[in-house]
Amino acid sequence: MNSRKKPVQQAGRPLSTGASSRIYSRENIARYSERAHQRRRSRMIRRGVLGGVLAVLLVGVVAAGAWFIRITGNLTGGIINSSVLQILNDSDVAREPFYMLLLGTDGRPGETEYRSDSIILARIDPTQKQASLISIPRDTKVVYKGETMKINATHFYDGPEGVIRAVNDLCFNGEDKISHYAEIDFEGMEKLIDAVGGIDINATEGVNDPSHLDIVIEPGEQHMDGATALTYARARYQYSDGDYTRMRHQRQVLGALANKILNGIDPTSIMGTIESVSEMVSTTLSVQDILAVANAMRGMDVNSMYVANLPSWAGEDTYVNGQSYVFVDEAELAKMMERLDAGEDPQGPQTMGTDSSGDSTLGDISGTASEDDENSEE
Repeated sequence: MNSRKKPVQQAGRPLSTGASSRIYSRENIARYSERAHQRRRSRMIRRGVLGGVLAVLLVGVVAAGAWFIRITGNLTGGIINSSVLQILNDSDVAREPFYMLLLGTDGRPGETEYRSDSIILARIDPTQKQASLISIPRDTKVVYKGETMKINATHFYDGPEGVIRAVNDLCFNGEDKISHYAEIDFEGMEKLIDAVGGIDINATEGVNDPSHLDIVIEPGEQHMDGATALTYARARYQYSDGDYTRMRHQRQVLGALANKILNGIDPTSIMGTIESVSEMVSTTLSVQDILAVANAMRGMDVNSMYVANLPSWAGEDTYVNGQSYVFVDEAELAKMMERLDAGEDPQGPQTMGTDSSGDSTLGDISGTASEDDENSEE
């Protein structure tokens, strides 16, 4: 069967005048022009949105960087120098136990030379959410750079470096075991406690010493503002064991503050808390370290925190060249530090002497230990 092929239209053949007029009519040209305008406007909008997002991100990055720089500058406080950093033990504070030295000083605004009023060696174990606080009497006799002095005087001579070296010598036979350092003065402690909204404490002893302190505190559970908590942590003259009761109170205040920061503050406000801390505390911890430790220790049962002071005494036999000191029982201290280093209950005394048969946790000395805690010790 014969079939005829349909002729193929040649490429490039001009359109008929009618078709051409339909495609290139004024109406179509206007429509194409509008579509092109919309596409250009859409691209401009997308570029504008993207540019705006990038600008916001850039501002955020710059602001965050400025915040970190400001906070870091606040934290070092001008007292953390290379000499201090060189004698600290390197540690991963979020993943392994480490030692930190905590100092409360009697410095006043404008003063450049002052002594450490409160000295606490803390062992922090983020893997177990466990901490221990060991108070060191400020009048403890040490030999520093060949000279006999009270341990709080080492801060007067060489600042943080002096007291870190003295505590390493006393507690670790000269080994550099301390990884971090923090220092706060009386005014800073008062402001810090106010900044977190106060703390809850069971005052085991009242305070009524108008010749030295302005605030009277009744015994019992109560909420303390900064001024009241500072008074509780400083009182000593009215107690029979003086500085030892004061050290117990200081451990209570520090434990209550830790409990408020770790368990009593909305996690979303932690950055604001860090900013408040940075304005009051000088420390070798970075912002990242503080966040890491706070995150690792969040939920810690603060009542289970081990607390003690060094096995030590003061009396007629602890005078040197007419000056009264506190003497440390070195043999008992070595045993206590061995237990502490193993993450165990250090079994240290809560008052003068070496008797460690009594209380061992913050809950015990505060009278706030739960029934579960008491049963677990039996």
